[in-house]
Amino acid sequence: MSLSHLRVYDWPAPDGVGRAGSGSPHLHTVSAEAYVVLSGRGAVHTLGPGGFAEQPLGPGDVVRFDPGVVHRAVNDGDLEVLVVMGNAGLPEAGDAILTFPADVLADPAAYRAAALLPGPGATDDELAAAARRRRDLALEGYAELLAAATRVGPAEALRPLHEAAARLVRPYVPHWQDRWTRTVLHETDATAGALEKLVRGVAGHLATARVSTARPDPAPRRYGMCGRLQTWPLG
Repeated sequence: MSLSHLRVYDWPAPDGVGRAGSGSPHLHTVSAEAYVVLSGRGAVHTLGPGGFAEQPLGPGDVVRFDPGVVHRAVNDGDLEVLVVMGNAGLPEAGDAILTFPADVLADPAAYRAAALLPGPGATDDELAAAARRRRDLALEGYAELLAAATRVGPAEALRPLHEAAARLVRPYVPHWQDRWTRTVLHETDATAGALEKLVRGVAGHLATARVSTARPDPAPRRYGMCGRLQTWPLG
């Protein structure tokens, strides 16, 4: 899994949603995600095959969504969330697709140009402006998606987005498979081995137990999909 502390953007949204602002609607292609609300108020808006939903968020609330569900964090005031993601860092390796308009999703080069933020040397103001433009473009496509869901139903409206997402991430999948095999699959195999030992009454694996710690990444909070992120290097 991966952890990050999210301060949801307080930039006013073009569609007026959120008293304090909102993040960028997007989906993940293989990783489930959960929000654990730490402070503030807001909501998460989701659009999945079952339709649109709005889940109010306050301290202590938890909401989880599967891969393929479009989600948007909405900030009604100082919303801060602990984000728990599956698959050991795949979300940071490209497993997120923004709801850009259909013509952008259809062109990998155009998608990359719209999704990528300025590189090293960019000022914080330049990064913030680019992240805000990216958010606003995703909201344009999101409005189209919501309108299509009303016309033809959510499952049919999502189908072109899901197909575009698969095309866009396909070049990264071999790298993801390697990363997943070395991390998540390794831990799963270790658990299976421990269960096999325990069913025989063998506890030798407990003798190799260790404690791990992690400090937050000291770099400035980065501009994520829905807000400013502080991350932990969990391996």
